[in-house]
Amino acid sequence: MTKISQIDSDQIEQLLKRIEQLEAKMEDGSGSAESGKEAQHFCAMPKVPLRTFDASVSPERARLIQFIQKKWVNGTKLRYYFFDSGPNSGPNEQKEIVRQGFEVWKKVGIGIKFEEVRNISEAEIRIGFLQGDGAFSFLGRDALDIPKQGERTMNFGWDLRQDPRGVDVPVHEIGHALGFPHEHQNPFAGMVWDEEAVYKYFGAPPNNWDRDTTFYNVLQKLEVGEVEGSKWDPNSIMHYAFAAGLIEKPVEYHKGLKPAGGLSKHDVSQVQLFYPPLDDSNYTELKPFHSEILSLAPAEQKNFAINPSATRSYTIATFGKADTVMVLFEDQSGDLKYVAGDDDSGTDLNSQINVRLYQGRRYVLRIRLYSNLAPGEASVMLW
Repeated sequence: MTKISQIDSDQIEQLLKRIEQLEAKMEDGSGSAESGKEAQHFCAMPKVPLRTFDASVSPERARLIQFIQKKWVNGTKLRYYFFDSGPNSGPNEQKEIVRQGFEVWKKVGIGIKFEEVRNISEAEIRIGFLQGDGAFSFLGRDALDIPKQGERTMNFGWDLRQDPRGVDVPVHEIGHALGFPHEHQNPFAGMVWDEEAVYKYFGAPPNNWDRDTTFYNVLQKLEVGEVEGSKWDPNSIMHYAFAAGLIEKPVEYHKGLKPAGGLSKHDVSQVQLFYPPLDDSNYTELKPFHSEILSLAPAEQKNFAINPSATRSYTIATFGKADTVMVLFEDQSGDLKYVAGDDDSGTDLNSQINVRLYQGRRYVLRIRLYSNLAPGEASVMLW
């Protein structure tokens, strides 16, 4: 018989690790493939090409653009549509759970508004229930790049009524629609995986993911610029729960990681950072040929009212070396409808909108700053 003294230290470490994993699986069957309990369904985000920047764009400038680029300008009303026929439609009981998900975000008290619409052409978010196609949502403004000919921007591919996570499932997907990525891919999390165990777990039912899907949604770390600071929130609504035996480090999660459920304090602080409450009735008026200074920090936003004195074509443009996104809405009895927008981030251009405005109507202009490229202030002018 081989004596313990003859086993080298690496073998001992591997043996102890294996024993620990087996003990963890016996103690906590929360979704492990070998536990005998059914594994959870997980969200698989659609793969979108990573944005690249010209060599002239500094790392700091690129980081700020990555952090902000998927977010909507604050004050946007996101209109969502449920498919009501065909394979993308679902029962009203499931739709009601998704409606409750929107209410969870709304109750935080944010500047983004939500409205269910009956006309698909009005919707930024198009929600389907195609069974067997998993759950997904495009990330924030990426939804605008998806054609409107019946294509989903969000899906729930299993019966939400049978999911013990309840409303947390749509709250997670709506978080993506607001522009928030998966928290477990935070590069500051210090996550070290048993990668083959991860591939095996997510490749098994009910997810049946190929290796590329697993890598994209679990193992691939986000760019540092896509997250704030060095914080990692294991209780975020945007974090998966993980079964025992998948995480090697941090060591306290060897036996699995299960977020507390619901929105965490960090979730709330992040959504309020980008989307604080707004009062549309008290904005500075942007008048023709009068420059307004944009004294903003990165991610901050300034809002203006425009009340045309004549019906004609106008130009609205920013000035100065700054990356901005600018969006114009028409105020229709308190309901802001998108008119036009421009995003100059990562270029040597300035944001500019050329549009016909009508006397007697009220418009709202929103400008969010990514970064200032040179000392001094950026500005905006209407003419």
